Amino acid sequence: MAETEQIPFVKECLLTFFMPEKCYDEFFLHFNFAHVPCLRIALSKVMGLWIMVGTVLAQLPQIWTIVRAGSAEGLSLASALLSLYSISGYLAYCIAQGFPIGAWGESLFIVTQVMLLNFLILHYNGRTGRGLLFVVVYCTLMYLLTSPLTPRKAISLMWESGALAVIASRLIQIGCNYLGKHTGQLSAVSLFLVFVGSLGRIFVSLQETGHSLSTLTHTLACLCSAVLVAQMFHYRNASRPGKEKAE
Repeated sequence: MAETEQIPFVKECLLTFFMPEKCYDEFFLHFNFAHVPCLRIALSKVMGLWIMVGTVLAQLPQIWTIVRAGSAEGLSLASALLSLYSISGYLAYCIAQGFPIGAWGESLFIVTQVMLLNFLILHYNGRTGRGLLFVVVYCTLMYLLTSPLTPRKAISLMWESGALAVIASRLIQIGCNYLGKHTGQLSAVSLFLVFVGSLGRIFVSLQETGHSLSTLTHTLACLCSAVLVAQMFHYRNASRPGKEKAE
């Protein structure tokens, strides 16, 4: 009885999140696992789900690493600000276009995390007052961006420049790591989640738009993420300036 009830539930999950019914029939009724169009659909769905989950959770390990260490050493404020700019532009664009909350709800959670990350960088660098002021100013700006006072054209430009902001953000952090010869309190888990998410975006972009400008920007962002992951391995045994001073 339990097994009989479980099969429709599994089928419902697969049809809801991973594939249309015709692909379900190809895979599980005809056992045609080499059906290329359905494989592409299923892979796109899996990648899309991974991108969403990985992106939503990516900053949590980074926040935990900073709070646990009581330090934001090695993290670039400029890099964090550009990341916040990128996701804020996307969120403001979705709200301005009147998209349902299901299309941008996770972005609100990400924005909160990245805003907190910026505050923590300021706080652990001895500028708590500026950090609090930053939160107030940012919330005010987001209110203005999502209100009718801001022209939609300005919001569209902000959204379109978001991909370049992401690339610039990662390049700045790469330069910070190179100059400091260590990765400080950067979280390896966060970097890995961002890197794998970037790979997923390339795959989805290729499926949806082919070799477009969007695919190129996702590829450049992914390469930057790969460099950050490589730096994490390269500098993993490097002693930090703050640690040497304490010793």
